[in-house]
Amino acid sequence: MSAERAELRLEELAERYGLSGSQLTRLEGLLWLLASDRHAPTSVRSPPLATDAHIADSLVALELEPVRAAGAIADVGSGAGFPGLPLAVALPASVVHLVESQARKCLYLERTIAELGLENVRIVCQRAEQWGAGKGASDVVVGRAVGPQPVVVEYAAPLLRRGGVLVDWRGRRDRGAEQQAASAAEQLGMRMTEIRRVAPFPGARDQHLHLYLKVRETPPGFPRRPGVARRRPLGGGGEVEAAAARASEPGSTQSRASRAPGRPV
Repeated sequence: MSAERAELRLEELAERYGLSGSQLTRLEGLLWLLASDRHAPTSVRSPPLATDAHIADSLVALELEPVRAAGAIADVGSGAGFPGLPLAVALPASVVHLVESQARKCLYLERTIAELGLENVRIVCQRAEQWGAGKGASDVVVGRAVGPQPVVVEYAAPLLRRGGVLVDWRGRRDRGAEQQAASAAEQLGMRMTEIRRVAPFPGARDQHLHLYLKVRETPPGFPRRPGVARRRPLGGGGEVEAAAARASEPGSTQSRASRAPGRPV
């Protein structure tokens, strides 16, 4: 795809999703910054490739009503800012938190946000498990190329309000992985509601958005300590009981908080 074709593709995307001229200009600026900043944390930087691989693939979430209606969105493991930055451009009334633990990536995101003048974006330079201020604050959590789905579900569950939705980008379907993720979701107060096949750009194959609804509050003991979700992913049974047991141990934060004056322990 040539640079001229990339511009045409952006115009097509703007028409497809009802974006204004100023929003289109910001998406063009985002592509330019990605291409010109050698510190951009992605291997796909040229506009002809990034238009589809990053912009179109991010904006396809606008097909989902919960995303379009969201007042607060958290992009976990944001990396170079996808899907969070294109969604922030497309949804100026939504506050988008980019949750990224690596300082160098956070610096890139800060530069990009300043250059684009995006006032509805906040950077959270922390691991998702450590973002206490984000607990129960998001209508939608998005994750793209973050990790195994049970891990993404565990990152997302504590950040969502009850009734909120996780949208997880996936490629070719894997029934075994989906079953494990559904089991993990059940342990976390989440429920898989839809796996939607999408076509974000011409020629796209095996592209899916996996949706999980938060149906009840996240059990005590979650999120687990940083890194534990990856080392011991949920879905195999037993982990939720272990997390609850840790929460009730003497001296734990949850245990101390539950001991209010006059309340029996």
